[in-house]
Amino acid sequence: MVRANGAVSLRELARVVQTSEVTVRRDVRALEAEGLLDRRHGGAVLPGGFTRESGFPQKSHLATAEKTAIADLAAGLVEEGEAIVVGAGTTTQELARRLARVPGLTVVTNSLLVAQALAHANRVEVVMTGGTLRGSNYALVGSGAEQSLQGLRVSKAFLSGSGLTAERGLSTSNMLSASVDRALVQAAAEVVVLADHSKLGTDTMFQTVPTDLITRLVTDDPPGHDDRAATELQALADQGVQIAVAGAPGGAADAGNHQAAPAEAAPARQRRDVPLPGPRRQVPGAGAALRTATALGEQNAGAERARVADLRRR
Repeated sequence: MVRANGAVSLRELARVVQTSEVTVRRDVRALEAEGLLDRRHGGAVLPGGFTRESGFPQKSHLATAEKTAIADLAAGLVEEGEAIVVGAGTTTQELARRLARVPGLTVVTNSLLVAQALAHANRVEVVMTGGTLRGSNYALVGSGAEQSLQGLRVSKAFLSGSGLTAERGLSTSNMLSASVDRALVQAAAEVVVLADHSKLGTDTMFQTVPTDLITRLVTDDPPGHDDRAATELQALADQGVQIAVAGAPGGAADAGNHQAAPAEAAPARQRRDVPLPGPRRQVPGAGAALRTATALGEQNAGAERARVADLRRR
């Protein structure tokens, strides 16, 4: 099934062979030990290591629940009227579907899938780069794409990739995709990486975003037995990357123990309450002072009326 489709989910395997996912997971682990496939969270793909990149049909079936949760959390970082860039990928495609509801938004992208998700959003303006279409992930790449991003400045860049480590940052398996992603990063004041936990600790061939340029990572909560992902999260946090974990209370978790903890987040829109007027405060002596001021005012007004009448007679 993996050879025919490039990737397969554990759920689908269990359905086809009519057994439990636990059994399938054990068998997949044995096949990986023989070098016949590579395990991914929720499924398996053809082996390839640093150089092979799965195409869109394969990626779209992996970690779908995690990508949805990540996209839900990341969408909350986008404010009305912002201008942002969104890179290519299945996770960023999920994000784009949620951005269709943000009014006044301008989205610059090199992804046909992102543009398609926003095509019918009346209040969102979509700006596409130039470039050459790369069919495996429906992205525009090459010098045309990079040149169209020169001189651009936006508030945030949302990117995904093939792997993320604290040592090298975000990376991908394709040189052309990496080059365009670097151009997207240069256009943004902040960089937000969207990566499910299966990509944590994975290093691929071409670096796109070094760790010191990553403002925030939006990911999902790794399983308790995934020590590699937990260690990588802690290392990224130690280097100053803000970690937002989908599914955690408040949308963020401490990278060390995954317990809910307050983290810096995008400023929420707050309603400003205007206080109702209370009882007037009486100041001692205020009444007498007010009566004196009133009497003086009346005297001054009477003198002014007399002066005007005298001028009229003259």
